[in-house]
Amino acid sequence: MVHHTSEEIKSDQARERDSDLSQLPEVPPGMLIPAPTSPPRKRTRWPDAIDVIFEKDPACNNIFEALLYQGLWAIFFHRIAHFLYNLHIPVIPRLISQFARLVTGGIEIHPGAKIGKRFFIDHGAGVVIGETAEIGNNVMLYHQVTLGATGWWRPGPGRKQKRHPTIEDDVTIGVGAAILGPITIGRGSKIGAMALVLESVPPNSVVAAKPAELLVKSGEPLAKHEELTQGWEMDYQI
Repeated sequence: MVHHTSEEIKSDQARERDSDLSQLPEVPPGMLIPAPTSPPRKRTRWPDAIDVIFEKDPACNNIFEALLYQGLWAIFFHRIAHFLYNLHIPVIPRLISQFARLVTGGIEIHPGAKIGKRFFIDHGAGVVIGETAEIGNNVMLYHQVTLGATGWWRPGPGRKQKRHPTIEDDVTIGVGAAILGPITIGRGSKIGAMALVLESVPPNSVVAAKPAELLVKSGEPLAKHEELTQGWEMDYQI
């Protein structure tokens, strides 16, 4: 027969209390317990424009792949064009931006746009950034994003007024999103795919477009969408 000392018995009881989850306080519904933070990512030895590719895209495995990214060359040519633009050199900045558009698969950045550090465009095709757009640090855009203006702007004293959005630091903008007008997207915000944003967004916010709805299921229109699908010829529509 094994005899336990009083200290061993107390130690066993303490371990039982620690392992008994019923002793933990109940968490109200909807409350999230943050996961333990991971250690800071170790930076590579490459410049910011390349290092950010390794940070944002797990599909990039080495420097040779990073150099093939369209977004990298888009920002490279933009830095040159923007420098010349600020020197008020005519034509050449636009020629550089148009050349960049050709070699990057359609990334169009006006030479006047102000772009911060660690800017990353993933995939890139179809991105448009207007002349008076301002982009902070550590901003990520997916393909087909538009940072544009609204309406027509006539030549005159107001031609160079602020017409395009300001994107603050640490913002992510999803595929196909359009942010139009002289509005501000607050720091740390996320703009979902296909969102149309016409008003300023506070910091640390999330904006999402309405998801697609199922109108026809297994060839039969759903009753709740009967008005939308009335008169459809399925073969023609598909």
